[in-house]
Amino acid sequence: MDMFPDCHLAKRTGYPYTNEMEDAYLYQQIASSVRKHILDGKLKPGDRLPSLRESSSQWNCTVATVQRAYRELAQQGLVTSRAGQGTRVVKSLPTQDQATLRRAALVHRAETFLLEVFTAGHSPIEVEDAVREALDHWRTFVEVSTAPPPKTIRFSGSHDLIITWLGSYFPEIINGFHLNIEFPGSLGGLIALASGNVEIAGCHLWDQESDTYNIPFIRRLLPGQKLAVQTLAGRHLGLILPKGNPHQIEDLSDLVRPGIRFANRQAGSGSRVWLDAKLQALGINRDQIIGYLDERTTHLEIAKAVAEGEISVGVGLEAAANSYGLDFVPLVLEQYDLVIPQRSMENPGIVLFMDWLTDPIAKRRISSFPGYETNRTGNITWMT
Repeated sequence: MDMFPDCHLAKRTGYPYTNEMEDAYLYQQIASSVRKHILDGKLKPGDRLPSLRESSSQWNCTVATVQRAYRELAQQGLVTSRAGQGTRVVKSLPTQDQATLRRAALVHRAETFLLEVFTAGHSPIEVEDAVREALDHWRTFVEVSTAPPPKTIRFSGSHDLIITWLGSYFPEIINGFHLNIEFPGSLGGLIALASGNVEIAGCHLWDQESDTYNIPFIRRLLPGQKLAVQTLAGRHLGLILPKGNPHQIEDLSDLVRPGIRFANRQAGSGSRVWLDAKLQALGINRDQIIGYLDERTTHLEIAKAVAEGEISVGVGLEAAANSYGLDFVPLVLEQYDLVIPQRSMENPGIVLFMDWLTDPIAKRRISSFPGYETNRTGNITWMT
């Protein structure tokens, strides 16, 4: 009987396994598959696992790889091996609550995906960037119905690659706290903050009259509140273009040229507010821009559309253009700020986060992203 159907992934990919691949990935996939069957009840206490030779044949790998997987399962208290009796599921399994079972099932699915993409030749950095982009996409319209983990800080605001990165690494940086992220745009983030639905908002709203960022909008939407406006970074915003800039697009006036297809950011985003103000100042009729009403919710979606040839140009971040190997024409250095009410500072995780932003380590990490500047990172303006 084929006890582990996941093993066909190894045969389906068609890639021969090297010792490095076996050691780094395949034994984990085998252990994960067996673990899932035990936790799901398909393998019951006392059931015998296939022999090392049987499993190595099923998984198209060496006996040593299967042996390593079984040894890991034994260390987790799930199986036991005895001479003459083979490897069997322990008679008394460790107690598992529902959350642990869900987590184990999720890890199993993730490991299956990772095995496939790694054997296809993708690097861990490529995979991490792709997963981060996919999460950005889903955050814009998926409402999370499950309760957030303990020690969770809720963020809402404009899309940003640093914020996305923090979503993955926040527990390591801020002592076990989690960052729950939504990207409804700069105005949407301030509205969520005003409604008390989140602890932190992120925005980069340019005010044409004062030629400043964020403060005028914060005063209008959060009047009379005591809060801190802490700068995350300066970001280079500009035109994202195909490699080599085949249409020779240099500035916003080129958006109305025949044959140029554009995609916009959604209404309420900081990029859209800036673009609309600039088009008005330049006397450019937005109705003449093909694709002006074609809205995308993140900078990475704009870059992806350019990379796939769907559009000729879009307005977005240099970091997004860089992630797809695209050309970029800088137009403005904008300021991305975090808005944190006094009430939020009762949360120790937020205080730790605000302190982290003033640390040189934070500035070095942020500046490693293309198109980000940290001259003002960590600076706080207090408002009452």
